[in-house]
Amino acid sequence: QVQFVESGGGLVQPGGSLRLACAASASIFRFYTMGWYRQAPGKQRELVAAITSGGSTNYADSVKGRFTISRDNAKKTVDLQMNSLTYEDTAVYHCSDADSAWRPRRVYWGQGTQVTVSS
Repeated sequence: QVQFVESGGGLVQPGGSLRLACAASASIFRFYTMGWYRQAPGKQRELVAAITSGGSTNYADSVKGRFTISRDNAKKTVDLQMNSLTYEDTAVYHCSDADSAWRPRRVYWGQGTQVTVSS
């Protein structure tokens, strides 16, 4: 079983920034592709950003140039730096290990961390 704990969400004004953190329990974390996903009310969960064990990244078109994903294999953490936030970024954010097609492998999603962009 892999455990994930997300943190760093909050209320921010448009144009503001937040940094999300994901802490994982897996002993083989360094071999995982990791992703950040988000889900707004009434909408499907979508990929925001992902990073492979080798450091290659993949971003949703809507966040390219604004968000940056990074990982620290020693600490078993994955961060998401979010800049220039817009109302459309409002969602619950989760992290998960991912397969080769960037799909999340997580089954139980838990609470995640809420990001609310509001003026």
